[in-house]
Amino acid sequence: MPAILNEKLQEEFVSRGFSRRNFGRIAAMITAGAALPFYNEPALAQLSKVEAPPDAVLINANENPLGPCKEAREAVARMIQYGGRYRYSEGDKVQQILSEQEGVKNSYVRIFAGSSGPLHQAVLAFTSPTKPFVTGDPGYEAGERAARSFGVKVVRVPLLKDKEYAHDVKAMAAVEDAGLIYICNPNNPTGTLTPQSDIEWLVENKPKGSIVMIDEAYTHISGAPFNSQLVAKDKDVVILRTFSKIYGMAGLRAGAAIARPDLLDQVSRFSSTMMPITGMAGASASLEAKYVVPERRKIIGDVREDTFAFMEKHNFSYVRSMSNCFMVDTRRNPRDVIEGLRNEKVFIGRVWPSWPSHVRISIGTQDEMNKFKAAFLKVMA
Repeated sequence: MPAILNEKLQEEFVSRGFSRRNFGRIAAMITAGAALPFYNEPALAQLSKVEAPPDAVLINANENPLGPCKEAREAVARMIQYGGRYRYSEGDKVQQILSEQEGVKNSYVRIFAGSSGPLHQAVLAFTSPTKPFVTGDPGYEAGERAARSFGVKVVRVPLLKDKEYAHDVKAMAAVEDAGLIYICNPNNPTGTLTPQSDIEWLVENKPKGSIVMIDEAYTHISGAPFNSQLVAKDKDVVILRTFSKIYGMAGLRAGAAIARPDLLDQVSRFSSTMMPITGMAGASASLEAKYVVPERRKIIGDVREDTFAFMEKHNFSYVRSMSNCFMVDTRRNPRDVIEGLRNEKVFIGRVWPSWPSHVRISIGTQDEMNKFKAAFLKVMA
């Protein structure tokens, strides 16, 4: 048996229905700190990785072209001189600031290098071959891919077309013996919102013993309410946060999980890793710079709405989003559109199997989206 799985863990996994044949993959994930190839956020972004010229428009990976705010850049620069030290207190500082801002106890926040780690570790902690992973469709694939890798059943629940592509919480709650119910809100790739009242209903009506995971990676951008109050009420909820999106720190790696301490303990026991001190410094500075979220929400929102006005003017079919990405129905093979735009030096995102004619487009700067619009008109003609 893999040495990383002690006898107690092996017995636990077997009791939950895992086959010993799964132990190799489970041990690999634990050893890798949940960074298995093609299961985490940076790796999934690499599905859109391209060899692009320097003047190309990159609106393919939900990145924030604004990058870190001024305060974060300065904090990161100052921290470089301490790169020879572990400085564990930098992570503690992020934990303290975030807990105060979210209105939860300090012990209800745990810091990670991004949000991919706690997502994968939650799959290990709360699902099994008899307790499926439940997700929206189309949705962010990282948790699903990890679940399938470990032999866990995945239940995909189609988004509700008649509710502006919100998650179908009633169908999700109806999944028998669900282990982990995952909601990305706003959803990736559609950028659509599930009302907070629906999420609250799901938490109250989910199968007994299941955990609801709410990925709030894009919530800052939408202006929708956060769900920290559910954690403060000690509900069976784990919230994910990342500094990759509105804070523009995708390459610096900083994130957090917010939940009851007993749930955080179950998630964290599969990995314990050093946080990058540059990422921690940038995260603290970003949280303390109160202007960043509203300012960037407006910048992204204005560019997004300008793009949607263009789509409507030219009668293109798209799904209205509240995030920094949206889906376009190309009404043809979308790979031809992707390739046509690439020839115009505009690189867009990928296709989800359940929506085979749609493609995801990230929101860039106004200049980038202007170039996209010109190229899109040419290609779609």
